[in-house]
Amino acid sequence: MTDPNTKPCLNCQGGIKRLRAATLMTWLGNELITVPNFPAWICDMCGHRHFDNRALAELSLLLNPEAGTPIQPITPPTQNPPVNPPPMA
Repeated sequence: MTDPNTKPCLNCQGGIKRLRAATLMTWLGNELITVPNFPAWICDMCGHRHFDNRALAELSLLLNPEAGTPIQPITPPTQNPPVNPPPMA
């Protein structure tokens, strides 16, 4: 049975990446944002790391300036009678 918290390292092709915590640093506009204890896959041999995709998606949602903005409901257009109704038979 394989451990879901490990995967082979494609960088060095000899190590095993394990899900650990690392500090993520990223730019948000002109601001440098640091996030301590962020989930990252880190190789035990070469140290190569990449941050967990699911955690990155959740962080992106949290940092999105549009997050929490209420969505305006779409109202169906009112049915106006035709301008030139067909003659009555």
